[in-house]
Amino acid sequence: MDAPVSSLALRQSGDYVATIGTKFCALNWADQSAVVLATVDKDKKNNRFNDGKVDPAGRYFAGTMGEETAPAVMERHQGSLYSLFPDHHVKKYFDQVDISNGLDWSLDHKIFYYIDSLSYSVDAFDYDLQTGQISNRRSVYKLEKEEQIPDGMCIDTEGKLWVACYNGGRVIRLDPETGKRLQTVKLPVDKTTSCCFGGKDYSEMYVTCARDGLDPDSLLRQPEAGGIFKITGLGVKGIAPYPYAG
Repeated sequence: MDAPVSSLALRQSGDYVATIGTKFCALNWADQSAVVLATVDKDKKNNRFNDGKVDPAGRYFAGTMGEETAPAVMERHQGSLYSLFPDHHVKKYFDQVDISNGLDWSLDHKIFYYIDSLSYSVDAFDYDLQTGQISNRRSVYKLEKEEQIPDGMCIDTEGKLWVACYNGGRVIRLDPETGKRLQTVKLPVDKTTSCCFGGKDYSEMYVTCARDGLDPDSLLRQPEAGGIFKITGLGVKGIAPYPYAG
């Protein structure tokens, strides 16, 4: 690809969709081609998409961010949150985003959870599944100092949120209704970036991490930085991802 690939999702008709640079694209795995479905942030040449995920109705939500001069360091408030509807039209929800990151929906599909990393907060919106409208933004969890920066996020079958903590070397489990942290799983790397459930019955958690920005001493201390980890024995399961309906 000619730009960073930041998120990937299944497509109902087969193959995949992805966010590449500032484009929503359809991927053809067989011939390794990408077809542009829509482009955003055309007035911001240095922007790119970051995290993205498909909602229960088949819309592909993804947000943008400004160009980083170092990991998590960039011109502030350059990003926006968008969704690509099944008919390929794009809806912009809001701008002034620093690093558009983790996102997921409650089990009853009435709440949309979202992270703008540099707000150090996990936010919730009321969600209308029929229209894709969001409203009533509020914070459901503010990260503690040692948890550092909230990054990728997913939900489990009990409706609890799992958040990867960039620079915090951990994944935390939150109850979005009480605002309480329920569990902390520490990893042997600092820059944990995202998490999702997988495996045959979605009982395994997969956690990604970064090595970009680590000095030689840090790399010696955490040689597995940049790897993918599998966590088992959590006692909870995730849900299958939704495919893009377009």
